[in-house]
Amino acid sequence: MRAVVQRVTEARVTVAGETVGSIEGPGLCVLVGVTHEDTPAKAAQLARKLWTLRILDGTPDSGGVEASCSDLAAPLLVISQFTLYGDARKGRRPTWNAAAPGPVAEPLVDEVVAQLRALGAKVETGRFGADMRVALVNDGPFTVLVEI
Repeated sequence: MRAVVQRVTEARVTVAGETVGSIEGPGLCVLVGVTHEDTPAKAAQLARKLWTLRILDGTPDSGGVEASCSDLAAPLLVISQFTLYGDARKGRRPTWNAAAPGPVAEPLVDEVVAQLRALGAKVETGRFGADMRVALVNDGPFTVLVEI
């Protein structure tokens, strides 16, 4: 699994003009890609990593130490993103061969969300397979790539 994680002050995803998920930060906007070899165990591992990833600003009494969503009860907006497995090394048009098909990917993205919620996270989501519009304010900017 692959995730692009952005520290945000706010983020939302809309489908056909309707907001289907939004968060107010500090929090994380997470784009999740699934490949053929991914499993529910990897989804759970990714959820734990996202929940404990120390990239948020700490509390004033922490001396500026970076904190995680679990430390601050910060929300996450999780959005499926098959294009994270696009390969543009050859030619000018990416291939999507490494991206898992919808029937494989959707349950695994759902599993990441379910595992985050089981850990106590407030999670909003996009809509799998929809033409989504994502708007966010990247705090920093701060963006990291996580691979499991």
